Amino acid sequence: MTSTDSTDSTGSTGSTGSTGSTGSSAGSLAITRIGTLVTNDPSLGAGPLGVLTDAALVIDGGRVAWAGTTSKAPATDSHLDAAGRAVIPGFVDSHTHLLFDGDRAGEFAARMAGRPYTAGGIYATVAATRQASDARLAGRLTALLREALAQGTTTVETKSGYGLTVADEARALRVARQHTEETTFLGAHVPAPGTTPEEYVETVTGPMLDACAPHARWIDAFCERGAFGPGQARAVLAAGAARGLVPRLHASQLGPGPGVRLAVELGAASVDHCTYLTDEDVDALAQARGRTVATLLPGCEFSTRSPYADARRLLDAGATVALATDCNPGSSFTSSMPFCLALAVREMGMTPDEALWAATAGGAAALRRRDVGRLAPGCRADLVLLDAPSHVHLAYRPGVPLVRQVFRGGLPVVSGA
Repeated sequence: MTSTDSTDSTGSTGSTGSTGSTGSSAGSLAITRIGTLVTNDPSLGAGPLGVLTDAALVIDGGRVAWAGTTSKAPATDSHLDAAGRAVIPGFVDSHTHLLFDGDRAGEFAARMAGRPYTAGGIYATVAATRQASDARLAGRLTALLREALAQGTTTVETKSGYGLTVADEARALRVARQHTEETTFLGAHVPAPGTTPEEYVETVTGPMLDACAPHARWIDAFCERGAFGPGQARAVLAAGAARGLVPRLHASQLGPGPGVRLAVELGAASVDHCTYLTDEDVDALAQARGRTVATLLPGCEFSTRSPYADARRLLDAGATVALATDCNPGSSFTSSMPFCLALAVREMGMTPDEALWAATAGGAAALRRRDVGRLAPGCRADLVLLDAPSHVHLAYRPGVPLVRQVFRGGLPVVSGA
């Protein structure tokens, strides 16, 4: 399993209203008469998105078996008529914080009235999360995952970081691991109350890492003023790497700093936020040639009224860019990848094609995955049927629920009216 909760809890899986059968895992399925099919494989179609028109996609055994024009589609056990609608890869949300309890709407309202964002509200979420039962945390998590799935997100990464004790961080990851393989140990989110950063890092790199490493794939730290300095972040990521966890890093959200270059130096899979970048940061990300992905989080800038990251600058330099929601209760309480994609086009200098790639194949690159974020033969059949003729409508019609149907692993898990 690579993303969210079970098929039974995602809502209706019945007919989309198009003609033909939706198929099953027991046989092959052809989706035909696709207006535009985005494969993210330039060898299959036009441009970096590998776009095919009047296309067909064949699914067999939960994976893509064939992609091409409808007229050349091979025979299959069943078919679905897309009736000219667009098909895109499922969104890959490579940065979220979904394990939490509590509500910070009051903090948001105060920000909109002029109070600046400081990240100090994390402690309110920590207090609420510590008090919540395992069942409540799991329920909140699955509700958010259903919400994301309904908007086309088929792969989700999520982090710990609202526990800040050995027991609470470990249980967050245990709960998360039941719903996604992409779990990140973020014990180094902020120092625990009553500790200094130096004292707390000793806990994070010692008993907390021992308890959390078995339930995580990734190790992360918040390298920012008011959180952890570069030496502390380095110690956390190095300790995690020694335990087999792959580094990623929060950096340059609140101001310029050394985090981006530290991430590149350590070979982190991604460095996330990247709102305030120096020329040296941009050069480092460009020279990383995709080994370290710049993950941009426009929902955070929207919610905090911060300047938007300059995606155009990164793309023109040759850096690899991903988009993610940063879904969390304080600074970006959205699970909508289409919303973040539209923001990236409107506010960050991305074209609709670049934004879609960043929200699918870019997110997959940030998770070092090749089996998701693309619709090429051999990839997981995670895809979205849009109620629109083109993926451009995701930015062209912001806020409109365009997701008609979602397939995950070849099975329909969400169906629209």
